[in-house]
Amino acid sequence: MSTHDSHLETLAVHGGMEGLTAQGSHVPPIDFSTTNPLPGVETGGMAYEQMAGGGRPGSDQSHVYQRLWQPGVARFEESLAGLECTAESVAFSTGMAAMSAVLTAMVQSGKRHVVAMRPLYGGTDHVLDTGLLGTEVTWADDEDVSAAIRPDTGLVVIETPANPTLELVDIAAVCRSAGDVPVLVDNTFATPVLQRPAELGAALVLHSATKYLGGHGDVMGGVVACGPEWAVRLRGVRALTGALLNPFAAYLLHRGLRTLPVRVRAQQETAKSLARFLSEHPRVARTLYPGLPGQDPRGLLESQQSGPGSMIAFEVEGGHARAAAFAEACTLIGHAVSLGGVDTLVQVPASITHRPVAGDAKPDDAIVRMSVGLEHVDDLSDDLDKALTA
Repeated sequence: MSTHDSHLETLAVHGGMEGLTAQGSHVPPIDFSTTNPLPGVETGGMAYEQMAGGGRPGSDQSHVYQRLWQPGVARFEESLAGLECTAESVAFSTGMAAMSAVLTAMVQSGKRHVVAMRPLYGGTDHVLDTGLLGTEVTWADDEDVSAAIRPDTGLVVIETPANPTLELVDIAAVCRSAGDVPVLVDNTFATPVLQRPAELGAALVLHSATKYLGGHGDVMGGVVACGPEWAVRLRGVRALTGALLNPFAAYLLHRGLRTLPVRVRAQQETAKSLARFLSEHPRVARTLYPGLPGQDPRGLLESQQSGPGSMIAFEVEGGHARAAAFAEACTLIGHAVSLGGVDTLVQVPASITHRPVAGDAKPDDAIVRMSVGLEHVDDLSDDLDKALTA
């Protein structure tokens, strides 16, 4: 069936599934081949050169070698691009591999300067702050983006909702300030179910696919949704650096997309209730959640993001020691990093995911980040209450 102009739920179910009926299959096959037969020396060499440079194989060409092209990965990429409203997407072994590929492609093009807005995921912050990949970063607020851009600026990086404080960034405003400089938006927290940055001017939309896209805490991956020019550059970097997503991970992530809208919306409804519960709890100093009154002063939940999502951050009364004691006292809720899965997880970012972040940019050490899962809201609020009052 054609998915053109279909609703998001339909795109999620049918994206990347084209051609299966003709193959006599109902779900995508998993091809584990690491190498593929070559029809001839010259034709094989031409196919290798084309794909190593980031091109797509022709319908009659050998895929040569899994590092260059993998059909199951391509199906996942096609489906994700449809959800993000971009022409293409390029998948990687992890979210940080995806971010690293974007930075490598930028440096390869002759640019080395990045303008970035904090807070960001701790890994992204760390790779930018260290300059590990030959880049230089200027940290800016949203009103300073235009002034921070230099002739050698190749990228503006933002994350919204921000990790871990859930602050919302006006994507369209940042894109206007960036001018001709491409803007990358980390859309991991919102997912395309709640937000599609490309429609607001972003050139690149990054996901740690390990999180909501996979949705079950059992697969790692990263993906960048983008236009054709960036896709060629990113596939070229991927082919040379070997950061391809493996076939089974691609299968699991593609399967995860098919239930993504249902999961995200169900988790969001529970999060709304838990955010209200936490905001009224005597052991909680403050609750950070875009859906609470006063926490979306620019009205971005109406103009850019269709819901507040299922991530919550809250500050525990009594400082870091009490926050740590709370995290360790939870019984139903898991104490673990990562997010976006079917089970609810908490962690203290300043001590773990954001530990490498520079001191003046590190989140408050009494803040707990919670990823809300699919458990019953009453069971979750009961566990939260017991852990907070223990």
